[in-house]
Amino acid sequence: MNAKPTSTDASQPADDARKPRSDGEQSRLRLLAAAMRLFGEQGFSKTSTREIAQAANANVAAISYYFGDKAGLYQACFSSICAPAESNIAQFSPPHFTLREALQGYYAQLMAPLLAGQDAEVLIKLFYREMLEPTGLWQNEIDINIKPEHAALVQVLCRHLGLAQPDDDVHRLAYAIVGLGIQILIGRDVVNQITPHMLASPEAIAQWSGYLVDFAEALVNAQKLKLQQRKA
Repeated sequence: MNAKPTSTDASQPADDARKPRSDGEQSRLRLLAAAMRLFGEQGFSKTSTREIAQAANANVAAISYYFGDKAGLYQACFSSICAPAESNIAQFSPPHFTLREALQGYYAQLMAPLLAGQDAEVLIKLFYREMLEPTGLWQNEIDINIKPEHAALVQVLCRHLGLAQPDDDVHRLAYAIVGLGIQILIGRDVVNQITPHMLASPEAIAQWSGYLVDFAEALVNAQKLKLQQRKA
């Protein structure tokens, strides 16, 4: 994303040039919101900058000003909704955390998109589209965020299982723990059709996160028992 110029920059769109910086930021946020919705519904290639600008009630030139081009706007959509891996990892990886505290921190960051309310559907659709019609950002997300977060979760599991190094079973356990939460994220439409009250409020989502912690803790304890039986 291009650095934001000052309000006196000559490259600023004419319709924004006389607006306070706060109005300019509102225009930028409207473009992001419109782009996320349209990219999620139609995909990158089928969405035009003119369409985005119309939906955001902004000048097409504002896209160039704030984001450089359509690709820059697409990148900005992901940057605005993806927390850095370090931030997510810090919520569950401290060595002094109990297993339960680590799992609570893990699901807190994993389930965070659901707390976006109506915007949650927009955010999740955007990820769907990138996975189905990859532009390279999904691979980048795997490399920059998902791999480090998986490695951190595996380290946490090794610590609580008393293992010096992870094996395939620990990786399987990590994938299963992640899958408990991912199922809710990608199956949000199904849940809303069958039991809509279970995602209807932050309190409902928090309650579900608590159950995920219970389930995941049981999985870890089951693996710990399996390891003990192997040593017996």
